[in-house]
Amino acid sequence: MLDLRGKTVILTGGATGIGFGLAKACGQRGAHVVIGEPRQARLDEAVECLAAAGVTARAFPLDVTDPEQLTRFAEQAFATFGEVALVVNNAGIGQIRGSVMDTPFEEMRRVMAVNFDGVWRGCQLFGQRLIEQGAPAALYNVGSENSFFVAVKNSAAYVASKHAVLGLTDALREEMPDYIAVGVIAPGFVGSELIPEPMRHLGMPVDEFAAIILPQMLAGEPYVVSHGYNQVRIDERQSVIAEAYRQFAPRQEGDERYDVRHLLEQLRP
Repeated sequence: MLDLRGKTVILTGGATGIGFGLAKACGQRGAHVVIGEPRQARLDEAVECLAAAGVTARAFPLDVTDPEQLTRFAEQAFATFGEVALVVNNAGIGQIRGSVMDTPFEEMRRVMAVNFDGVWRGCQLFGQRLIEQGAPAALYNVGSENSFFVAVKNSAAYVASKHAVLGLTDALREEMPDYIAVGVIAPGFVGSELIPEPMRHLGMPVDEFAAIILPQMLAGEPYVVSHGYNQVRIDERQSVIAEAYRQFAPRQEGDERYDVRHLLEQLRP
């Protein structure tokens, strides 16, 4: 179990919503918190609220789509309080809803630039520093229930970005040293600012969500989950996939000869 007392927690997009909820929850466990967010006013407000709750926090402006700014933020965050125990690539945006056919390519790229490109760069910048630090730590990327199935129709850019975060995280987990836990957070319907105001009150309260997921993160769980009904949607998707294999590609003796992982292991010198 990761101990946050006296250690640093870094959160992109940490001034509002899930990021801010996690910042509070980590601070209550004795962590020093560093948050990044593009809007200075929201950073100032967040640090003031954290201080009022007894949390030691620093904030730096951060647009995760700007590689130079993200690099500078990583340098500042690692230098501010000392040893880093937890990094959360949390910054994310929604999309202007529309069908695949009607969504401009530029809108898709706007969403991917934050939700995937920013997470990719964060994994590289924060991950390398965690490796060099050499101490037990964890790196988590915020995906979505949309990482596992289509929860929100007419939001293909968002869904694709969160599927991509899941794939990136699974691949990164196999590459990182054992002393660094890597996982994906899969929020369900949480009442953050990502949700339109008229519907926000219907979502799980942010503080409740943070209380559910933080213990999983500290335990190093690869998939951090919250909304139990998501399993129904996951089972629906998996059953369709399983049925396709049952009908058209059932298991046969010796079929592992075409399995890529088996082949690569056999070719390894």
